[in-house]
Amino acid sequence: MHDKPIAQAGIAVAARRFVAAAAIGAALAATAACRPAVMTASAAIPNPAVDEPPATSATDRTAVLAGGCFWGIEAVFEHVKGVRHVTSGYAGGAADTAHYELVGTGRTNHAESVNIIYDPAQVSYGQLLKVFFSVAHDPTELNRQGPDSGTQYRSAIFASSDEQRQVARAYIDQLNQARVFPRPIATEVVALQAFYQAEAYHQDFAARNPAHPYIATYDRPKVDHLRTQLPDLFVAR
Repeated sequence: MHDKPIAQAGIAVAARRFVAAAAIGAALAATAACRPAVMTASAAIPNPAVDEPPATSATDRTAVLAGGCFWGIEAVFEHVKGVRHVTSGYAGGAADTAHYELVGTGRTNHAESVNIIYDPAQVSYGQLLKVFFSVAHDPTELNRQGPDSGTQYRSAIFASSDEQRQVARAYIDQLNQARVFPRPIATEVVALQAFYQAEAYHQDFAARNPAHPYIATYDRPKVDHLRTQLPDLFVAR
């Protein structure tokens, strides 16, 4: 059982996003405009020069990515062509701390993450990373995204193979060298040790709560950007 200070901190963190969302909703009541969800790139984001080889079988593959609140990352990838399923969860820390109230303290080394199961015959790992860097989050922010701050909101790619690690690092180098963003990319590339599924109430949160102020302000625009900026990869759900 967790000690009382940690439990109380967890409850406070769990409530913070909902309280902040209420304030956001009030601020947006007089306008239909939303704050940009991600940093605007200085130039069009190119396709990755290095990618996984074309699929030779129908076997699904997995990608684990972290880029701020998992509600929005999940919402984006649920609309990507070739993605079979997206699960919100935690990666980077231990199994016994993979709980929202503990992760929210910022002391577990976990990042809010998503586990993406995809068909490599329809979409490649590099194409998923293109979505990740272009519309899913701001890869230049360190240990924060939008209104959320802390290491649990860091930008990270959890590679499950040497091939994924090589593709990710090569793409980051490519984007930095092309100066696609005004600032260097802060995304870390680390080996995936394990992915832990988040609590049930986090799963498909954006789809189940489209009018939620946090979703309307920070996450729905990301899906809109996917549809307009990368229409060949967008699918309606």
